[in-house]
Amino acid sequence: MTCQMVYHNGNCLNTKRPYARSCKLCIESCPHQAISNYRELDSKSCTECGVCMAVCPSGGFEDHSIDKFYQYLQEAEEIVLNCPKAVPGGFEIPCMGMLDRDSWMTLMLLAKEKSATISTGSCADCPDRQACAISVEAFKGVHADWPAHPVIHIKVQPDQGTVEGHEVALNKPPRPGIGVQKDSSLGWRQKSREKIEEWLPSLTADETYHIPKSRQWLIEAFGASSEEKIPFQAISIADSCTSCGVCAAICPQGALQKREEMNSVSNEEDDLTKEDKITSLRLIFEPMKCVQCHRCMETCRSQALTFNYQLLSHRLITGKILVHEGCPKYCTQCGKRIFDNGDLCLVCATSGSEGGGFFTR
Repeated sequence: MTCQMVYHNGNCLNTKRPYARSCKLCIESCPHQAISNYRELDSKSCTECGVCMAVCPSGGFEDHSIDKFYQYLQEAEEIVLNCPKAVPGGFEIPCMGMLDRDSWMTLMLLAKEKSATISTGSCADCPDRQACAISVEAFKGVHADWPAHPVIHIKVQPDQGTVEGHEVALNKPPRPGIGVQKDSSLGWRQKSREKIEEWLPSLTADETYHIPKSRQWLIEAFGASSEEKIPFQAISIADSCTSCGVCAAICPQGALQKREEMNSVSNEEDDLTKEDKITSLRLIFEPMKCVQCHRCMETCRSQALTFNYQLLSHRLITGKILVHEGCPKYCTQCGKRIFDNGDLCLVCATSGSEGGGFFTR
């Protein structure tokens, strides 16, 4: 049986922009330790719960049939989802663990126009309960930030095997070990073909996109509600910002962009030795691109960046917001640019008593 989860290397934050502390959310969240440090999936251990897809900020992991799931959400007159351990009644998802915060909000926005119900089995007895718990925490976060959201009905309806046609109701091929038996009499040619099919998802996982699909779907569902506002994490920059621009340089999504203005060069004799200086720096934030990896906040030396949930309209989420405008700082002694709140660069500050350095006190 071919594993449905695929890894898109080009979408991984670690590939988009190298970082000292690499992202390992998928590895740490997998309840079955089925993901290696190289993002290789062990098809024998993977249950396709989808939690790796839910916790990945940028669409690194994806269910091979995820587009069919969203097509169902769009076209169904009534949304009915069920996990494999629940009574079948609509579109079967591998586990609620596949739903991230954006997916929950997409369901809520769609629930304004049509009813949405999710049926689950007994999660306490399920080996994927850890994945489900992560998704439930995401739901609780949305509910706390948006208490007036449209209602999604969640029912616990374990399948006791009394409903006929359970396999027929599935929307995707059965998961490994569920109603599937391989014929031991298959010839070598057929076995080789099946082996290639097992490798195929990882070999062809070259689909790359800048904005995760769950975010794309959220924006599309939100577009129909132009007057609505939803809770969305936005960045705030305090007055302690030194306008260094490192946050924009480290952003793997390009959600923070810097625009600089340079001083004009005069015709003085020392023009050849004069270093052009940035006189103004603006930081532009695009919420739709931001996946809340918080790398910008972690690298800010002045700790000027914070994230908090705000009720934003569709226009603001899909637009560009000026979040900071300031002037970079330069060493008062040598004139080189500095990136903290001091008056001297590190060289001048440590060069002796004349600079009043750190090591002369």
